[in-house]
Amino acid sequence: MPVTPDQQAEIDASRATTQPTLRATAPGMEKHLYTAHEVLDHGLIRVIDYMGDDSAITQAARVSYGKGTKAVTNDEGLIRYLMRHWHSTPFEMCEIKLHVKLPVFVARQWIRHRTANVNEYSARYSILDREFYIPAPENLNAQSVINNQGRGEVLEGEEAQRVLDILRDDSTRAYDNYESMMSDEGQQGLARELARMNLPANIYTQWYWKVDLHNLFHFLRLRADPHAQYEIRVYADAICEIVKDWVPYAYKAFEDYRLGGTQLSGPGLEVLRRMLKGEKVDQESSGMSAREWRELMGVIEG
Repeated sequence: MPVTPDQQAEIDASRATTQPTLRATAPGMEKHLYTAHEVLDHGLIRVIDYMGDDSAITQAARVSYGKGTKAVTNDEGLIRYLMRHWHSTPFEMCEIKLHVKLPVFVARQWIRHRTANVNEYSARYSILDREFYIPAPENLNAQSVINNQGRGEVLEGEEAQRVLDILRDDSTRAYDNYESMMSDEGQQGLARELARMNLPANIYTQWYWKVDLHNLFHFLRLRADPHAQYEIRVYADAICEIVKDWVPYAYKAFEDYRLGGTQLSGPGLEVLRRMLKGEKVDQESSGMSAREWRELMGVIEG
């Protein structure tokens, strides 16, 4: 269970309290406020606050471009134009603050997106909970033999059980020692900031993460991609469902032009044009490297 009874009581109390406001609100987002969406075995995502909606994006664009947007007659059309032409600042007018509970190794991958404000639970001041990410059997994969950064076949039978036992036993032993080192038992005990170094990377941490919509879309484009690591991708997928309800026009444009679209290089575009003219083009005549050619064919052939 990602939330404790006390945390659930706090969430229920927050959702039961409403405040009058003159600012723009998004009905779809209001239903997500404070609600804990479960991710992985002990993780969660919940919206703490947000600012703006689809109209905030178009409002900013029209202030910036003035008569330049006169030909665009509706908000959805303008948002799709902005997304299609890689205009970023109008999307920065919307912000979201999330409470995220996630394994440390996922957090270290996530924090590489340096365009957000982060405040993480401090293991210098507080004791981390005895909660570890243990993969479900269907997500326990061998190393890929063709991709050093990816996964291969799912482990099965005795080998899968052996790995799961190691993960559970090591996590339990490390936490037992973590508690033991900090324990008095007639002695002073090790400082929390030192004891934490013995904990494994699959222990759960928590943080507040605040980001604008433009940079959130960049995060989602990379982390909701099928090639992203499963453990961070499920968080990105959960955020996608929230953003879809928050800014439906912007999310649909993002889905069409970023998640469901692709970007071609100059040589790649030339190859496509030649193919449309009926020419027979291969990797050698394209002037592209073997890897570029494989990626281009993957896009064209699906």
